[in-house]
Amino acid sequence: MWQKLSLRARINVLLALVLALGLAVNIARLVLEAGPRVQAEDQSVIRLAREFTETIVAGLREAPDPESRLSQILSDLSRLRHVSITWQDGAAVSSRGEPADDMIGERAPPAWFVALVHPEKSSVSVPVSIHGRDGSLVITPHPDDEIAEIWDGIVTQVEVGSAIAVALFLIMMAVVSRALAPLESLSRAMTAIEEGAYDVRVTPSGAPELAAICRRLNHLAAVLGEAVEEKRRLAERAVSLQDLERKEIARELHDEFGPYLFSIRAHASALVKLAETGDVGADALRRHGGAIWEQVNALQQFNRRVLEKLRPVALAELGLREALEALLRLWRESNPNVAIETTISPSLGDTGETAELTIYRVVQEALTNVFRHAGATAVNVTIEAAGQAEGSPRGRDCALVRVRDNGRGLISGHKLGRGLTGMRERILALGGTLTVASADDGVMVEAVIPKL
Repeated sequence: MWQKLSLRARINVLLALVLALGLAVNIARLVLEAGPRVQAEDQSVIRLAREFTETIVAGLREAPDPESRLSQILSDLSRLRHVSITWQDGAAVSSRGEPADDMIGERAPPAWFVALVHPEKSSVSVPVSIHGRDGSLVITPHPDDEIAEIWDGIVTQVEVGSAIAVALFLIMMAVVSRALAPLESLSRAMTAIEEGAYDVRVTPSGAPELAAICRRLNHLAAVLGEAVEEKRRLAERAVSLQDLERKEIARELHDEFGPYLFSIRAHASALVKLAETGDVGADALRRHGGAIWEQVNALQQFNRRVLEKLRPVALAELGLREALEALLRLWRESNPNVAIETTISPSLGDTGETAELTIYRVVQEALTNVFRHAGATAVNVTIEAAGQAEGSPRGRDCALVRVRDNGRGLISGHKLGRGLTGMRERILALGGTLTVASADDGVMVEAVIPKL
């Protein structure tokens, strides 16, 4: 049952219980204090009545008719409200008075309350001797007014306390409802975000903590919206790049593979005709066979270039370190006037197949741009472990790739080429980052690539 209640209902229930408990504790305190108060009243009445009767008894000895005087005194004492005095000898004359109507009133205490605070009546006897006849005056207190006053106080406390408790409860309900109102807005906003409405915003209100949650939710919605939009753009770009790669491969196959196949077919057809005519000379065989060999060799080289674009052969056969060394060695041989320094940290460890290919492509594309556009005389390539970089998938370490040259740097308003743009989108899709910026004396390409 408790688990099904809302936060507002739980707070209201707890508040009602606290107020009810406080009122009950206060009433219980008054009830517990009632008994000692009534007992103290009894003792006070008995003490005063005893002193009074002792004074009366002393006066009886001087009266000419003590019995008549005692009867008159007992008759007069019958009007007392808090005590009754009776003569205990034989024909006792009772002087106990009943409570007056104004004492009982509309709030007369119930019998159970009277029994609770005054369960037993106490009495005191004062011995009296009249003409040698012994007797006693019995003093019995009746604290009805005190009990009625205590009960009236308890009833008043219940009424006033209940009114105050209800007023406090209503006030606190209003305060709690106002304080928790932002939670409803937060709930509606979260539902909208769950449905994909990332433009929803919540007006910060309520307590500082709730206002802070509203601001964080707004920021989260904005970030999610940007991430979803970026994901959409990346998907579009990925499809575009795939189409572009397919077109390039198709064009290369058409422009190079097709002519080679046509040439091989032509030479093979010529050989078949020579065989049919029987005029097969060594020179003709050598000429057509050599042409076919050259075309096949060209096809092998073309096939190797296409495979290198799709997946570097050296990377699959030798691994990342050896493939990079082979790539850098080719660049050194083709550009002997450019000093290439390489640092591959031993702590790099296993990066995974996807990360290896990405690292290789970043270095390959960066070096291609350096030798095409930078006019540099020195290039520094550094590959090392980067720990868990910001923005990377949680729990995955990263590799840091840095290619720096001392060339002419970036011109104002420079935009990345298709190669580096594709690399950036690929790395972003993996959860990493790619930055290209001017250094002190050239350009630095830095990539953080999660190990996958």
